[in-house]
Amino acid sequence: MLCGVAQTAPRLGEFARNLEACLDKLEEAAALGCELVVLPECAVSGYMLADEQEAARLAETVPGPSVEALERACARLGLHCVAGLLERDGTRVRNTAVLVGPDGLVGRYRKTHLPYLGVDRFAQPGDEPPEVFETPLGRIGIEICYELRFPELTRALALHGAEIVAHPTNWPTAVRPFADFLTRARAAENRVFLLTANRLGREGGMEFFGRSQIVDPQGSRL
Repeated sequence: MLCGVAQTAPRLGEFARNLEACLDKLEEAAALGCELVVLPECAVSGYMLADEQEAARLAETVPGPSVEALERACARLGLHCVAGLLERDGTRVRNTAVLVGPDGLVGRYRKTHLPYLGVDRFAQPGDEPPEVFETPLGRIGIEICYELRFPELTRALALHGAEIVAHPTNWPTAVRPFADFLTRARAAENRVFLLTANRLGREGGMEFFGRSQIVDPQGSRL
């Protein structure tokens, strides 16, 4: 199976432009033969939001406009994707990643470990246990950005049968070493394929460095 990890450079609050960039990456990946594509954390909204009002304005329901656009693209292109967005859950904002396939929305994961940074200052942690999603491509689990620091979450996904762990992230330059060793450690210690998709660009005084990667269960970066 050919998989892709996509690096976009979201612009804060530019919803339509950011979503279009995600859809363009799906087109590009499908043309290369990919069956699974992982996009960054908060790929539609941007991450370095300044206040609760801005976070609430950029949050959307799941399903909602972004999910519906991803569903149409995945149906037409015949692939699965994982994408990060801000979810409106009643009056709460969640940092969420969705898994979408050719037949529609497969599931979602709400980030449970929240650093005091960007939109995570205003988001509510997920209160659902980690889930592994059965797909024609295999069993897929999801974790978001900062959560890779905590070995328990990847281990929980592996114990629930995950073969692939999708990891949308917004890693700034301050944590560059994580991309060199933490990805390889988590994949090797849990015997999973880890698909890390980090963003690019500058936002809210932070610079994001990319270095998206796919690591195999031996800890080798593919």
